[in-house]
Amino acid sequence: MTERERDVYLTLCMAGREREATDFRDRCEGSVPPRVADVILGQLGGNRFSAMTGSKNFLADGNTLRMTLVKNKSKANRLFITLDEVTDTYIMRFLYYFPGRLNKKTLAWSGEKTEEVAEYKGVYAEDLRRIFTMVTGLETSLGERSWSDGC
Repeated sequence: MTERERDVYLTLCMAGREREATDFRDRCEGSVPPRVADVILGQLGGNRFSAMTGSKNFLADGNTLRMTLVKNKSKANRLFITLDEVTDTYIMRFLYYFPGRLNKKTLAWSGEKTEEVAEYKGVYAEDLRRIFTMVTGLETSLGERSWSDGC
């Protein structure tokens, strides 16, 4: 633990925030395992993935990483990647989500719609980027593509 981290830890302790102080100390010492969603995002490419694809609103939900996608060729605007702990593989679900709306003239509520665009089960970590690019048409990083593809 660096001197600055120790100062932050002591400040939290003196402020009566022992739980936050303990969490902070554990994070600094590396004893807290990374969340599943952080690992999935890292396997996709981390911040580079986010910058290249325009994906945003990342949400960790247990063993699932959820995100919002930009416009793409598949029309999917949501992606859920779930860890299947039994097989140690991933399930990728590309969804089109349309939120409910209120018609201002008739005051009728049109409910939300969710349509599954594609689902892939048994996906290994090294195939996450390839399947993402195949479905959405969005490249996940620079220089990953082979030029022998005829491009």
